[in-house]
Parts: sequence; structure tokens; C-alpha cells
Amino acid sequence: MKKHLLLSLMFLSCSAVHAEPISLEYQGFYQRLKQVNKGNYQLVEVAFSVSKKNDCKVIDGSITTEKESYPLTITQDQRIFLPYDVKLKSDRALVNLNVDGDANSCAIAMQVRAKTTKMAYDRTELLQIQTEMDALLNQMQGFPMRYFASDIAGLNLEFDTDVVITLDGKQIPVKGTYRLARNVIEQLQSIEFTQAPKVISPWTANE
Repeated sequence: MKKHLLLSLMFLSCSAVHAEPISLEYQGFYQRLKQVNKGNYQLVEVAFSVSKKNDCKVIDGSITTEKESYPLTITQDQRIFLPYDVKLKSDRALVNLNVDGDANSCAIAMQVRAKTTKMAYDRTELLQIQTEMDALLNQMQGFPMRYFASDIAGLNLEFDTDVVITLDGKQIPVKGTYRLARNVIEQLQSIEFTQAPKVISPWTANE
């Protein structure tokens, strides 16, 4: 099993349109959040979001049980913040999303990423991010595939505007995504940006 399969999309299999609610079992999300929580990762996390492709727009969302309902926090980028709560799992909670458009064209994506980003890093920090991503992705492979999993190729640095990266004194203009390979990370002294990356995520060898 390739690592990119872990980042694959979970398609919403229903035919709701015009903001009719879509319901998914919370249990599936809980299992992924549990893996992150058990690993006590300091710098990386798992993020869930609804892709904006195909004009899929999330209006709002909630988590519901038979007795209670809780609103979900959803960002402009359509990232969904879900609580890690064993009681919601035991109560068979549902994650409900109101989507404007054809739900068959919408999907929820799971991504391993850095918890926060900043304007500059040294080698030690990037190595820790990379090591934690290796460990989390290997953990998500499950038995027995994790014993055959390879480490990531490096880190994807994603920007939403044109930036200049200064890598050990050398300036590199970047638009979109810059890939930082493992061997570069292992040797660099420092890296700085004119704007902090929007997302730092794993770069897998098959990309």
C-alpha cells in the first residue's frame, strides 16, 4: 500500500443537492484522530477538509447524537475541525455537512500536515517535522503493511502567493509549491520565506 493511498479522498456517496445534509459516521474520523493522539506528535496533525473542486461549497456542519447536537468549525478553506471524543464514538455520532451543490461531486480529504507554519526554520525543526510525518504515516498503514512502508521523499511547502525562499543564503523565487527533498533537509542550515507556507505536508516519492 502506498502512502498516497492514505491521503486519498473519501467520496460522499449520496445524492443530496441544494444544501441538503450529508451524514457520515464519526467513528471513521475518530480512528484517525486516535492514532495522532496516541502518538503524541508535537509538530504534525491530521486535517480533514472538503475539496472546493467541482464547485463544492460547504455552508455549515454539525455533530449529532440521538440526544445532542454540536456545531462544527469550518474555515474558508473548508477545513473541518473535529473533536477527539470517545463519548461521541460510543454514542455513534454523525458528522453532518450542508453542501451547496451536487454532493456526488464533493469529497472529504484527509491530509497529514504541520500543525503550524512560520517564516523560518533550521535543520533540526524540519527534521523533526519529517520524522513525525514518517512515523504517523507508517502508523496509519496498519499491520502488516507498515513494515514495508518507505519514508517520505521530503516536504511539500505550499504557498498561496508568489514568494522568495532563502535556502542557506541562496534566493529561490517560488510560485505555488516548493518541494524540499530529504537529502536537502539533512544538509541545510536554515531556510527563510518572504511569507510563511500555507501548508507543510509530506512529499511522497510517487508525486
